[in-house]
Amino acid sequence: MHHLFRLLFLFVLLLTASGTVWSDEPDLCSAFKNSNINNELLGNMLSAAKHGQLYQIQKKSSQVGFCVDSKLATIKGKFTEFEGGITLSPEANSNGKAMILIQAKSLDTENGLISTIIKSEQFFDVKNHPEVLFVSRGFKWTGRDTAILQGDLTLRGVTRRVTFNVLLSVLENHPAAQAQKILVKATTVLNRTEFGMKTLPVLVNKEVKLCLSVEALRYSS
Repeated sequence: MHHLFRLLFLFVLLLTASGTVWSDEPDLCSAFKNSNINNELLGNMLSAAKHGQLYQIQKKSSQVGFCVDSKLATIKGKFTEFEGGITLSPEANSNGKAMILIQAKSLDTENGLISTIIKSEQFFDVKNHPEVLFVSRGFKWTGRDTAILQGDLTLRGVTRRVTFNVLLSVLENHPAAQAQKILVKATTVLNRTEFGMKTLPVLVNKEVKLCLSVEALRYSS
């Protein structure tokens, strides 16, 4: 039972880079149909929703962002538009499935000039690559409430394997296996040059830290 609970928490993370509440969406997977997502994975998401095995994040209380050091200051950005989901089978040995979609144009640094530069062709290139996509592959528990999560991140049309460090916690008093609300925090460090972002190597650090803080609720139709 505890293993099942931990599985649930880990894969809710992958909403982590997700954020729209799906209760108002007539088709839960509509946003992903034009993305590079396997049809079987989409089918699993819809089937899980019907059986109460889908978990979704709460956009208003979740954050998806990044920070990168430069010679002048640390640049911090956040994405305001993101969505995704996870499935969890009742079987304790099930790894579940997860997918996340971020709208790159929703990036905000609270500085108009910097936001424009980061959205430009030299960095995120949001005109030609409007979406950032993450699809899970596997995980490894490192402690009672900590784990390492792996998956494929597609950014600027380039796909690379990434690894998140995960911290999980319960936001309610229900028994673990019956948890309805979860907080998942996850971080990873990317090399921006591996995604084609090679501009200003002297001024801007090549290492970018992604930070996720996700509140998720069990989906109810």
